[in-house]
Amino acid sequence: MPAPFEPAALLGEAQRQTGLTDFGDESFREPMERLCTALAGEAGLNEVGTATQRQRVLAILVTRLRVEDWFVRHPEIGDEEIGSPLVVCGLPRTGTTLLHRVIAEDPDFDAALWYEVRHPAPFEGWDPKLPDARIAAAEEEVRMTLELAPELMAIHPFDATSPDEEIMLLEQSFFSRTPESYCHLPDFSAWLDQQDQLPGYRYLVRLLQFLQWQHRRQGRARDRWVLKSPHHLGFLPELFQVLPAATVVQTHRDPMDSIPSICSLCYHLETMGSDAPDPRATGAHWSAAWATYLERALAYRDEAPADRFLDLWFLDSVRDPVGTVARVYEFLGRELTPIAEEKMRQWTEANAREKRASHAYTLEQFGLSEASIARDFAAYRQRYIDTTSREGR
Repeated sequence: MPAPFEPAALLGEAQRQTGLTDFGDESFREPMERLCTALAGEAGLNEVGTATQRQRVLAILVTRLRVEDWFVRHPEIGDEEIGSPLVVCGLPRTGTTLLHRVIAEDPDFDAALWYEVRHPAPFEGWDPKLPDARIAAAEEEVRMTLELAPELMAIHPFDATSPDEEIMLLEQSFFSRTPESYCHLPDFSAWLDQQDQLPGYRYLVRLLQFLQWQHRRQGRARDRWVLKSPHHLGFLPELFQVLPAATVVQTHRDPMDSIPSICSLCYHLETMGSDAPDPRATGAHWSAAWATYLERALAYRDEAPADRFLDLWFLDSVRDPVGTVARVYEFLGRELTPIAEEKMRQWTEANAREKRASHAYTLEQFGLSEASIARDFAAYRQRYIDTTSREGR
């Protein structure tokens, strides 16, 4: 029997499951192979973690095969135009999910739902007029995730049928930090961060075309996408190269608060697949990663046209989500219709933060300190954060 993360065995199993052979663009192979090496070596996975991560890699390979098959059978998918998406990005834990989901309530905005970013290719027998089998599979995955780590629901509102971020679409090319959220993968992370990310972003657009085509078949396609992923902060040049008409909303919150919250989320994800996750290692890894991504974002924005970006602050979004979204629409020169506004208000009332358990965390839990955050995020805090109040400038 081959080792759990033997690349050739996983590729072969995906082909046997589907009866297909074409995985599409070959750029996925090296990051996939390196990820497999890291999962087998440095991740420290227990039995559950090994099974879960192996299945995750296998599912991606199966999806790639199915995606290419759909494009062969329906070449018109490649004619779909993504247009001028609105992209919400900022550090994790800065209100990106809130803004994304509120805006997605507008019937004129299109958004990818969790089950779609997890399973972008429909299962065999898909009929756009019938209930989608991916929903049940995604709901079961969410249920199992929360069973293994119930604390997660206090941190992030997991929901198989709610809009979610396209980092999981990037994962389909293996150019994604998603595996690092579940496992300690420092060597893989260091390697991946030095690679050209354009292949991943090009495949992201391919998957968005595919989802838009599916939505069109279902009668769900709209005139503009709202996307969301903090990951884009580190790769704004790549984002704009593949989506040149995009507009970015960057959300802001003091890293003194957002960074330990990020670390808490990732640490709890790690506990599902490792018997001995190290919170200090988690803290060091993610604090450094997001400091680097913010440095890149600041440098890009220094040179980019200002009208590509709108800055919003976490507390404004929390205190008045619909009012904050109205600023987005004003920036876009877009009407916030009474119907859209009412749907947004209904959503915010039904999904108020106080309806979930509180999320407790400290810097010290993760080997961090106010001094280390002040040092590593100095330029960002100077530009965007009033350090006397820890609110936006």
